[in-house]
Amino acid sequence: MPKIAEPSRATSFIYKICQPFLRDRLMHLLLIAAILLSFLAPHPPADYPAWVDWNTIATLAGMLLLTKGIEVSGYLEHLGRMIINHLGQQRALALFLVSASALLSTILTNDIALFIVVPLTVGLANIGGLPIGRLVIFETLAVNAGSLLTPIGNPQNILLWQRSHLSFATFTWQMVPLALAVSLILLLVTWLSFPKKTIHAEMEDNPASYKTSLLRTCSLLYIAFLVSVEFGHPGWGLLGVTVAAALLFREVIAKVDWSLILVFILMFIDIHLLTQLDFIQSWVGAIQHFSQLELFLSALLGSQVISNVPATILLVNYSDAYKVIAYGVNAGGFGLAIGSLANIIALRMAPERHLWLRFHLYSFPFLILSGFIAWWLLV
Repeated sequence: MPKIAEPSRATSFIYKICQPFLRDRLMHLLLIAAILLSFLAPHPPADYPAWVDWNTIATLAGMLLLTKGIEVSGYLEHLGRMIINHLGQQRALALFLVSASALLSTILTNDIALFIVVPLTVGLANIGGLPIGRLVIFETLAVNAGSLLTPIGNPQNILLWQRSHLSFATFTWQMVPLALAVSLILLLVTWLSFPKKTIHAEMEDNPASYKTSLLRTCSLLYIAFLVSVEFGHPGWGLLGVTVAAALLFREVIAKVDWSLILVFILMFIDIHLLTQLDFIQSWVGAIQHFSQLELFLSALLGSQVISNVPATILLVNYSDAYKVIAYGVNAGGFGLAIGSLANIIALRMAPERHLWLRFHLYSFPFLILSGFIAWWLLV
């Protein structure tokens, strides 16, 4: 029997990059929607690139690459395992995981935070009586609460940061009251929802497998990239990060879910095509005349219908009340699972079935609470 040739390194590298595009159902759905909408609202395809906010896309791409490098280094998981192995109570464990999820989401984006914390949590499944599903639910709520604080915490904030032209510090400062209020409520609910039951976790760890140089390099590049974005040059920042990655940690490039970039590009295109339809134009045309309450409710409730990132893309094209939109779409990440892509990511990683219903039992009260708090802070 003739020997089958093994795929070359280049072929394997390309396959790893293309794999997410083949299995990303959301991307496929958005692509189909774009094709259908292009027939209903015909425009030359050459016009499509002008509808995309490329500064936002460049910022998101750079963040994805560098945060993936930090994740791949393994040091955050190493630190998490060390802490978990020294915690002796279920309540202490829950407070740690919720706090870690919120904190990581402020600097590594909400989805990366989940990709680190949720697998750690699932790895605790062999500890008898530990409510893994409930922990995942609270971690999901935590990344929604934590990520709203900074302009790099989630995709909608990245877009609002680019459009508002605020500095990193100014954007963060305007979000502090809402983030602080929601996070304190979440910690209180976490305290009440998990008992002081004694546990003994023994998570295996191998510090020798962690990559110190990768962590150091990605951390330094992360700071440099944020500085380039702060000064209005995300494209040059992305170019520098990409060249550095190709030279220093090429293996990380293949591990990034690049289909997410295409998802957001398609969101820009789909939203623009959708707003060109006659029965939609009369409504979106009125957005620029909305009162502050109408705009806030559109952001809050619109997130429940089309998710908070598309809601943000739609509203920023017709209104420059960026703080109102930011408060509305970030509070709108709670409620229905569709409110935030992070919700869907977390629930798909959870090992328990029927977790979606239980998630909404916690998430809807947070939608109501965060909505009232956000509006109270705005007025």
